[in-house]
Amino acid sequence: MRTRTTLPATLLAFTVLVLGCDDGGTKKDDTKKDAPKAAAPTSAAPLTARAAAAELADAIGVKTLGNPTNNTGSCSNQSAGAGRKTDVRDCSQLITTNTVSIYEFPTAEVADQWTKRRKFDRTWRQVDRFALSWSARDQALTSKERRFELETALRKLIKS
Repeated sequence: MRTRTTLPATLLAFTVLVLGCDDGGTKKDDTKKDAPKAAAPTSAAPLTARAAAAELADAIGVKTLGNPTNNTGSCSNQSAGAGRKTDVRDCSQLITTNTVSIYEFPTAEVADQWTKRRKFDRTWRQVDRFALSWSARDQALTSKERRFELETALRKLIKS
């Protein structure tokens, strides 16, 4: 029985001794070795409408754009009812705030189709695969200057 307990203890002591003798990465000339470099991030996650709402608020210097609500269900064919199925032309995400509605689409082409169909009310602006809209009652109070500021900020977010 004594052999069984001493063998693991001996192995443990040997492991501690070996690991404890590490020279900390010192080369023979007493200089430190370069630490291994972390792998560069492959790519950031794509910007979503929800993330854009938070980032836009920060970009214009406010905590929130006002009551951000996920209304994605209201911008799809499926929400139109009558057994309609989702479609590639549906929005991917819709975040509605008191300041602006942010529509996210799968592609810039789909965003372009949506904004062209709604240009008559002059409250829609396309920014890449996103559309900004000021169609809701509270959003109508958003000034032209603020609208331009939000559009410009979203363009910068997409480029970064």
